[in-house]
Amino acid sequence: MLIDELKIFTRAGKGGDGVVRWRSERGKPKMGPAGGNGGNGADVYIRAVRDINILSNYVRNRKFLAENGGEGMKDSMIGKNGENLFIDLPIGSVVTDTGTGKKIELLKEGEEILILKGGRGGLGNEHFKSSKNTTPMESTPGREGEESEFFIELRLIADIGLIGLPSAGKSSLLNELTRSRAKIGAYPFTTLEPNLGEFYGYILADIPGIIEGASEGKGLGHKFLRHIERTKILAHCVSFENEDVTGSYKIIRDELQKFSPELLEKPELIVLTKFDVVDSKKIEAVKKEIEKINPDIKVVSIYDDNSLKELSDHLTKILRGQK
Repeated sequence: MLIDELKIFTRAGKGGDGVVRWRSERGKPKMGPAGGNGGNGADVYIRAVRDINILSNYVRNRKFLAENGGEGMKDSMIGKNGENLFIDLPIGSVVTDTGTGKKIELLKEGEEILILKGGRGGLGNEHFKSSKNTTPMESTPGREGEESEFFIELRLIADIGLIGLPSAGKSSLLNELTRSRAKIGAYPFTTLEPNLGEFYGYILADIPGIIEGASEGKGLGHKFLRHIERTKILAHCVSFENEDVTGSYKIIRDELQKFSPELLEKPELIVLTKFDVVDSKKIEAVKKEIEKINPDIKVVSIYDDNSLKELSDHLTKILRGQK
């Protein structure tokens, strides 16, 4: 199961305490202050990785505690700094600090962003030595590291998003084009989470079926509409099984506009699916009607290899043209 929302708690490391120590030689009293400073506590970073399932690793343990700095040592030696903590998150994650409301987006693989600063180490007694205070007894504790709760929301980044009403044939099409083995069935809402597949080095995403009113939270609502925001190209799948094919296409267009008008500005291809269930007259009539809205149309059936190859070649051409 794809986890695309998660709340975690994380704390940066505490600085190590400064210490009171003295220089000494065998048989001689203490010769002067030599207490070292504490090491700094570890910082916390988030890091973008190409693994959309990684959030599932954090479901059982949602606390991330960075390493504390080491205590100061004798002979004026500074304590060890804590090793920085990196929390790996999927590319496309939006990370919100629930305390401040600040949002951070991870858009590039390998990107590292500091979210919490570790505490500074305390001061040892050598730091307080002066001409008036030759034997200082002071030292200071390390400071606490920053801490906060973060809400992580995954928004998929895909080259092409297959969108449409439930049972539009998106999962079946994804399987044929990418061999992703997405679960399919002859009933609505088979796909309850986005499925991804690789297509000649590009990523295709099967966005779960959207229904009328999804922009208002009906059905699967905003949960999957948001994934479309970062999809470069929309392949709008409309099944010939619909009594009103053009009306079905318009329903999704309306929901996209209500959710975010910018979605309608994305490059769009219309894929009329399951042409094997209607005759050629119906196919031509529907094409002629929809071409008035968008002339970039492909007609396909998973049982027709020629139509699949034609669609595959067309998608490849579109993708390469985006570079």
